[in-house]
Amino acid sequence: MPPTSRTSSDKRLLSLSMLLFPLAMVLYELSAYIGNDMVQPAMLTITAEYGVDDAWVASSMSLYILGGASLTWLIGPLSDRYGRRRVMLAGVLYFIATNFLILLAPTIEWFMVLRFLQGMGLCFIAAVGYVSIQEAFEELTAIRVMALMANISMVAPLLGPLAGAALISVVSWHWGFVIIGALACVSLVGLFLHMPETVNLAQPKVSPAQIWQQYRQVFKNKLFMQLTLYFPLIVLPMLVWIGLSPVFLIKDMGLSNMGYGLSQLPIFISLIVGNLALARYAPRFPVGQSVYFSIPLMIAGGILLILAGFIPSIEYLLLVTGLALSAFAQGITFAVLYRFTLMASDQPKGVVAAVMSLIMMLIQAVGIELFKLVYVHWGLAALCVMNGLLMLVFAALTPPLMRRTMKVVTPGPATPAA
Repeated sequence: MPPTSRTSSDKRLLSLSMLLFPLAMVLYELSAYIGNDMVQPAMLTITAEYGVDDAWVASSMSLYILGGASLTWLIGPLSDRYGRRRVMLAGVLYFIATNFLILLAPTIEWFMVLRFLQGMGLCFIAAVGYVSIQEAFEELTAIRVMALMANISMVAPLLGPLAGAALISVVSWHWGFVIIGALACVSLVGLFLHMPETVNLAQPKVSPAQIWQQYRQVFKNKLFMQLTLYFPLIVLPMLVWIGLSPVFLIKDMGLSNMGYGLSQLPIFISLIVGNLALARYAPRFPVGQSVYFSIPLMIAGGILLILAGFIPSIEYLLLVTGLALSAFAQGITFAVLYRFTLMASDQPKGVVAAVMSLIMMLIQAVGIELFKLVYVHWGLAALCVMNGLLMLVFAALTPPLMRRTMKVVTPGPATPAA
C-alpha cells in the first residue's frame, strides 16, 4: 500500500519508486486518448456492421468528448472530500468496465450511449490525476514530470490511427476496446501500488455553498471567460480532422485504411514538433510570445484550407499541409494559453480547471457536430472552407486579446500540451 503522505525531503528525489506513480498515470492517460484515436479508424466498419449511415462516425468522437466534460464539475470537489487516490482508482475501474460493456452494445444507439459513458473517464485525468502530480512533487520536479507525461501521451494521436487502421484490417473492431481496457487494467495496478494520497483528509471540508460561490466567481470573471471561449478555437481544426477524416479520406478520396493512417503522420508529427519547440525555446522569449508566432501559421494554414475547397485537383495536398501548419501552431500555443486562462482567475485552481475543462469540451463536442452537418449537407469543399475561416478568426482575435491578457496575467512557466 503506498504511503499516505510525503515529507519535503522525499519530494526532492526523483526515485524510481516515485516515478512509478506518474508512469502509471500516463499509462491511463494514454489508454483514454487511444480510446478515441484508435477507435475512429474503425467507425466506418462499425456503422456498416450496425447497418446505419456513416454520419454516425463523427458522433462517436463528439459524444466521447462530451462525456469528458460531464463530470469535471463534480470530480474535483469529490477528490477534495474523499481523497484523490480513492476517486482516481474508482475512475480507472469505471473506464475499464465501459470498455468491456461496449462490446455488448446491440444497436448503434447503445454504442453511442456507451461512448458517452466511456468519455467520462477523461474527467479523472485533469480533475484528479494532474492535481495529484502537482501535489506529490515540488514545483520544478512537477513541471519536469508533467512535461515527460505530455511527451509520452502524444504517442496516442501519432500511433492511435495507424494502430486502429492496422487492427481493423486483420481482426474485428471489438479487439480495439479489449486492448484499451487491458492497457487501463495495467494502469490500475500501477496506481493501486504507487499512487500516494495527497489530500489531508483530516482537514475541515469545504461546504457545498462555498464551492458554489467559487464557481460563481469563476464564471463572473470576464477575462477568464473570454480566454476560455477563445483558445479552444486553435484545437477545433485538428479535432474536426480526427472526427471526420475516416469518412472523407476513405469514402470520398478512396484511401485504404492504412492510407488513412499514414495521412495522420504529417499532422501529428507537426503537433509533436510544435510541443518540442515550445519546451526548447520558451525560456528565450516572454511568456505569451509563442501565441503571436502562431498568427502567421494560422493565416497560412487557413488560406490553404480555403483554397482546398476551390481546387479539387490538389485538395488533399492543400488540406494536409494547412492542417499541419495548424497543428504546429497548436503545439507552440496551447500550453501557454492554458496557463494564461488558468491564472486569469484567483479562485482555487481545481475549480478553475473544472470550469475550463467543461467549457472547452462542450465547445469541442458542439463544434465537431456543427462541422459534421456542414460536411453532410455541403461536402468536403465546404468543410475545408469553414475550417480555414475558423483559423483566420483565431488569428484575428489573437492580438487584442493577448495584449490585454499579458498586461493582467502573470502565468509563470509553461509546459508542453498533450
